[in-house]
Amino acid sequence: MTTETLPTTTPVKRLSAMLSAESVKAQFQNALKEHSDLFLASILDIYSSDSYLQKCDPGKVIQECLKAATLRLPLNKQLGFAYVVPYKDTPTFIIGYKGLIQLAMRTGAYRTINADVVYEGELQEVDKLTGIISLSGKRTSDKVAGYFAHFETVNGFRKTMFMSADDMVKYAKKYSKSFNSQSSPWKTEPDSMGTKTMLRKLLGKYGIMSVEFASAMASDNDELTADGRLDEALSNEANQGEIIDLDPVSHGESAGLKF
Repeated sequence: MTTETLPTTTPVKRLSAMLSAESVKAQFQNALKEHSDLFLASILDIYSSDSYLQKCDPGKVIQECLKAATLRLPLNKQLGFAYVVPYKDTPTFIIGYKGLIQLAMRTGAYRTINADVVYEGELQEVDKLTGIISLSGKRTSDKVAGYFAHFETVNGFRKTMFMSADDMVKYAKKYSKSFNSQSSPWKTEPDSMGTKTMLRKLLGKYGIMSVEFASAMASDNDELTADGRLDEALSNEANQGEIIDLDPVSHGESAGLKF
């Protein structure tokens, strides 16, 4: 007598079944209302197209995706608002630079948000007491001296943060264990990574802490770049464009999102 071997349920099928559960659908509906079905479909699409993510427990993937849904940030990799990527077979939620801008803009408190590279010769002074930096100098070479981020609120409050290129390298070495890999975005796109890092640090330390933004910063695992997969996601967003001169007044309150 022979015993027929039943096919093993695939991770994609398990995740699909979990997403169909009423209790799971209810959580996403509470966060996204009528847009929940579209978001659930995007989760299945992301999971199905990522063999690394399929090594993660489907239930934990859904938990991380729910963080994005609660913040009303789409997970489409091409959009660059938020990602769920594997971290040693553990799904990890990170916010893209566009997500940071989106959350800041929703507060309605910012007039200007800007971040960019500082070239040799441009930096004239950093006032340690006030944090004000002077970039009135003339650029003397293509060598990057550092990175800055700046914002001004609608009520006139301004804050600027600067980090030298050398300090940024030390920061990257500390938080990205894949830093020494030639494929790391800290090697392939160092200026984009440095600029995004400054924006995150500035908004996280001095930005308007709405309940939503505080929740986002607590949920974001951007700095847990241990095996290169998170670095890969950040590299994807780094290649999508610069994050400079982002004015919520001219770009609109929700940047076209309807979540």
